[in-house]
Amino acid sequence: MAGGVTVKDVNPHEFVKAYANHLKKAGKLEIPKWVDIVKTAAVARHIYLRSGVGVGALRKLHGGRKRRGTRPSHHAKSSGSIARKVLQALEKINVLEKDSRGGRKITQDGQRDLDRIALMCLK
Repeated sequence: MAGGVTVKDVNPHEFVKAYANHLKKAGKLEIPKWVDIVKTAAVARHIYLRSGVGVGALRKLHGGRKRRGTRPSHHAKSSGSIARKVLQALEKINVLEKDSRGGRKITQDGQRDLDRIALMCLK
């Protein structure tokens, strides 16, 4: 690779948009219409940076504020179904694999693709 550019070296917003475009153009990813491809790209980037992430961690990451009326708001986890199906779709196209210690991790092919797209974002 030219200079060893990785996902960590580029702007996250630009990378997620570029990887989402790559996934759309490739057409290999079969996910339900209600799952946003941008969320899939964000999940791939997150697992690249922190391997061993599972459905529970993604639920916590994508969750938000639960408004409880007059009582103080608290954090609520997001749906596990969406996170699980995104992980399964990325596994099917060989970007992720199951980690022996739990959760998922990036495959060598997946890391190569993500680094290649990061290099394109840097240019």
